[in-house]
Amino acid sequence: MRFLVVGAGALGGYFGGRLLAAGHDLSFLVRPGRAAQLAAHGLAIRSPRGDLHVPAPPTVLAHQIRRHYDVVIVGCKAYDLEPTITAFAPAVGPDTAILPLLNGLRHLDTLAERFGRSRVLGGLGMISATLGNGGAILHLGQDDTLVFGELDGERTPRVAAIAEAFARAGFDGRASDAILQAMWEKWVLIATLASLTTLMRAPVGDIVQAGAEELGLTLLQECSRIAAHNGHPPGAQTLARAHATLTAAGSGLSASMLKDIERGAPTEADHILGDFLRRGRWSTTDTVLLPVAYAQLRSYEARRARETGIEPTQRLAA
Repeated sequence: MRFLVVGAGALGGYFGGRLLAAGHDLSFLVRPGRAAQLAAHGLAIRSPRGDLHVPAPPTVLAHQIRRHYDVVIVGCKAYDLEPTITAFAPAVGPDTAILPLLNGLRHLDTLAERFGRSRVLGGLGMISATLGNGGAILHLGQDDTLVFGELDGERTPRVAAIAEAFARAGFDGRASDAILQAMWEKWVLIATLASLTTLMRAPVGDIVQAGAEELGLTLLQECSRIAAHNGHPPGAQTLARAHATLTAAGSGLSASMLKDIERGAPTEADHILGDFLRRGRWSTTDTVLLPVAYAQLRSYEARRARETGIEPTQRLAA
């Protein structure tokens, strides 16, 4: 089975590195700078699950793609999806499975429109990782889970083949018969945490210390209602985990979207919050905080556009 991992950052580099170390036929689709870095220093992973160093991992630039791959794993930011699709499109053949690991759901429609829905799997990654100095991947926790499956829940031969490959790769790879439910549940968690910590410009522990944990729980209720409206109410276990996360005293947890704001970077506001609102039945009586969170992120994007000259992405929700 031939894998193409789009990007060798924290997400793609971690899972791709584990697959490569297990002996799989895998290449990273990267930009020239990252290709040179990997050629010079190799792919390094620092992890409580075990360190890894792969000297000179196979890389390919977009214009060098000459063959089709069995599986293309995509883990880019949502605002980079269109140019990313253009870059990996030559790798997609009649039997290629595309496994995206983006948050939210809008990317599934984008990929299906470009390549056909039959080629697109659902997927999500549960891992906290970042790139350190020199390009090493720093795994910051114990979780390294990759969940995937057919959008209709069928256990197909390709799902079985991918599951077999993941089983030998040293991370927690799980095939799911209900991947859309799993993606909705993660979306609820991500949207809640992003809304809370960007609104308050603070991590969870500081918000709890201020006596404002009810804000997070209200956002959780609002997001859960929208998921239920779409036929995917979060399960009891997901809600219990979210409640514990949002009320954890001393927690330094914040959404990556807050980190984006703090370093003046673009955010996934439209993909995570705007699309959530677009799919919801909401009004000022049952969804109050989520529209405010989205509006303040759009305000940040507008200010950033004015200061940098880079236009924000198109607004999705009225």
